Amino acid sequence: MLDVKEKRLRGLLREYGRVAVGFSGGVDSTLLLRVAVDELGAGNVLPVVADTPSLPRKEFDEALGLAEAMGVACLVVDPDELSDPAYAANPADRCYYCKKHLFEMIRRVAAGKGFFCVLDGNNADDAGDYRPGRRAAQELGVKSPLMEAGLTKAEVRALSERAGLPTAQKPAMACLASRIPYGTPVTAEVLGKVERAEGVLRGLGFGQCRVRHHGDVARIEVDEASLPRLLDAAVRGQVTCGVREAGYRYVTVDLQGYRMGSMNEVLAAGHAAGSGEAQKNIG
Repeated sequence: MLDVKEKRLRGLLREYGRVAVGFSGGVDSTLLLRVAVDELGAGNVLPVVADTPSLPRKEFDEALGLAEAMGVACLVVDPDELSDPAYAANPADRCYYCKKHLFEMIRRVAAGKGFFCVLDGNNADDAGDYRPGRRAAQELGVKSPLMEAGLTKAEVRALSERAGLPTAQKPAMACLASRIPYGTPVTAEVLGKVERAEGVLRGLGFGQCRVRHHGDVARIEVDEASLPRLLDAAVRGQVTCGVREAGYRYVTVDLQGYRMGSMNEVLAAGHAAGSGEAQKNIG
């Protein structure tokens, strides 16, 4: 089945011809870029990276390096989403405004270079998640070949292993704005605090981690297997000191551990309680 899906992916890419790839250096977009270069040749593939405060600098640098290793140079764009009040207000559909800015810019600059087909790295699992950014992509005609080929996240990782990509087992990395509760404004200052705090955790070897921003409070999520180490007195002291230096007054640990999209839990709770309560919860 995996081979069939990979064949479908390669066939889709050949149908597209010259493509611009929205590239973040994550598991999905890295595989997409690798296969696109293999099928179409480096001259027919344009990886586009967003230089934005919501993308950690380490991730930005790694994305540029990954593309270079594949023989293609990234086009760097600044979607300037923070200048949009609809995005900065951080509504529940914040991702819609983010992706709209990003893909409008990618379409414009890519077309100027002769690339009229824009791709993103959404996979088949993303179809069942709450992703308002998908609506923006669809409105702008962005194609999702991994999703169209039916490739799940696990299958994307398996193909990445097969291709020898260093991202095959890379932890999931959503944009930094996903750490901020809906209704709390997104600012460069807050994004910087989150990035510095998560840098402390990653520097201590916590790969799958999140620092959820709640004003002066940092709520730390790590995978369940890493909780005992995080709560070790010596490690806990280093984390507390580092996260406070990043700009937080209080440092807490979420005992449920890391789970993707935990900030969306308030939406589900609000929906269950009724539409009025949902509106209150998302600000």
